[in-house]
Amino acid sequence: MNAADPTRRAALSGRTNLVFFLIAISLLGMAGGMFDTTFNNFLSDTYNLGADKRGMLEFPRELPGFLTALFAGALFFLPETRIGAACAGAIGLGILGLAWRGSQWSSMLVFMVLWSIGSHLMMPVRSSLGMALAQGDRRGARLGEINGAGIAAGIVGCAFVWIVMRYYHENYTLIFVVAGGVALAATLAFLCMRMPGAHLQRPKFVWRRAYWRYYVLEFFFGARKQIFITFGPWVLVRIFHQPAYVFAQLWIIAAVLGMVVQPLLGRAIDRFGQRTVVLTDAVCIFFVCIGYGTAHLIPDQKVALLLLCSCLVADQLLFGTGMARDTYMASIAERPEHIAPTLSLGISINHVVSMSIPTLGGLLWVRYGHGAVFMAAAGIALVLFVFALGMPRGGMRRAPQANNGAQV
Repeated sequence: MNAADPTRRAALSGRTNLVFFLIAISLLGMAGGMFDTTFNNFLSDTYNLGADKRGMLEFPRELPGFLTALFAGALFFLPETRIGAACAGAIGLGILGLAWRGSQWSSMLVFMVLWSIGSHLMMPVRSSLGMALAQGDRRGARLGEINGAGIAAGIVGCAFVWIVMRYYHENYTLIFVVAGGVALAATLAFLCMRMPGAHLQRPKFVWRRAYWRYYVLEFFFGARKQIFITFGPWVLVRIFHQPAYVFAQLWIIAAVLGMVVQPLLGRAIDRFGQRTVVLTDAVCIFFVCIGYGTAHLIPDQKVALLLLCSCLVADQLLFGTGMARDTYMASIAERPEHIAPTLSLGISINHVVSMSIPTLGGLLWVRYGHGAVFMAAAGIALVLFVFALGMPRGGMRRAPQANNGAQV
């Protein structure tokens, strides 16, 4: 009986940590559902930004994503649970700061960057803690529970935005105060976890010529990602004057559909291979771009708005095809230990593009109209399609080991 006590205590501790982690992820998902669906409308209503300034704003917002490895290294002395608490605190304080001083440009920039630091660093922390808490033969089920908790909580946050913005008319302060408070509550959940041996892996970047096609895929993803994150919603906000609760509704639709689409995408990768999924993604992106860029030419504004909303939902769902890039990297890795650091380098590559593309897109919008931005994006989709034709056919395969290359 005494021999079994440590095992029981370990199992109880694991369940307790999992419960607190699920609470933290749910609270952050709820805060994200509130903040992400209102930030573009907040910028438009508060500052009346043109597309050029909106694009330039993405540089400081995306910079923390590029510097994630640096931030993780600076916190080397903390276990992951404490880093998670720090991230949740940064997210909460950043959002609360926007509620307090968001109407002043310089203050808004400071608190937006603080929120962005917490959000970007939370990504590897969430993945690492999730894997640590998902041991054994139920790993897939555990990860599904964690992701499902975040999605379900995000829907609750969006529903809150829907009610407040629909019936209390653009009360951004209330939304941000609640979202910031919920994120700070996640800090407490992380602090209640006891995993002293869990430390965030600080991956080194791996640069090898053999992985060049994966690097290019990430380059294209960075361009595609930021065009849609920045300018897709901006069309609805500035051209079609849609309120924040509409974005909450669309996010809910995308989240519910995503519960069905995400597993199907995973099966499609296994059955048809990464090449087919990436090619299909490029074709879909092309038509989404055409929809964004030409919807305003439709005489019936209701039909035009329906098309734009469909493009926004489809765009959200297509982000799930990122699994194809990750599994493609795993299939060509010369060594298993190359996978994680190469994926980290891919994130940095797409963030470098994410910081620069919005500025160019904003200038293009101001000079030639928003349609030109999405026609250029459609051109990127075509280039991606041609490039993806060179990917190997079939599903997962592993290349032979090699020792050449360099790490940076």
